[in-house]
Amino acid sequence: MADNLAAADARSDTQPTLPYTAIGGAQTVQALAHRFYALVGSDPAYAELRALHGPDLDAIADSLAGFLSGWLGGPRDWFESGRGCIFSLHGAVPIDHRTAGQWADAMARAIAAETRIPPRIAEEMQDKLGRMARAMAPRGETAS
Repeated sequence: MADNLAAADARSDTQPTLPYTAIGGAQTVQALAHRFYALVGSDPAYAELRALHGPDLDAIADSLAGFLSGWLGGPRDWFESGRGCIFSLHGAVPIDHRTAGQWADAMARAIAAETRIPPRIAEEMQDKLGRMARAMAPRGETAS
């Protein structure tokens, strides 16, 4: 993610701006992750997705913020912690096309609500994160 967006922000007289920096860094990423899980926890449209999580969403929101930070070109603590690949971490979770779609929709809403994210970066994040979420559903399964 960071490489694609940074290249688009390259200026001849400066270094490329990383998406993490362009959106406001840790504060914005934390707000985004917690907004996402607030939506998942409160909107009945995400009931199936909510059911895949434990009772407390704060810890998973912090983990998502760590993932997003590194993914956007910021601190890579989450990636360097030995957690493994995002896909393997979700391997035991019964993600289907419906719950993957709910994740992508809630994330798109959370991104759209975050005014510190420039529109071009927001669009790219929504696209890439949505495709990532949908790729976690089993192949060959039909969308409902």
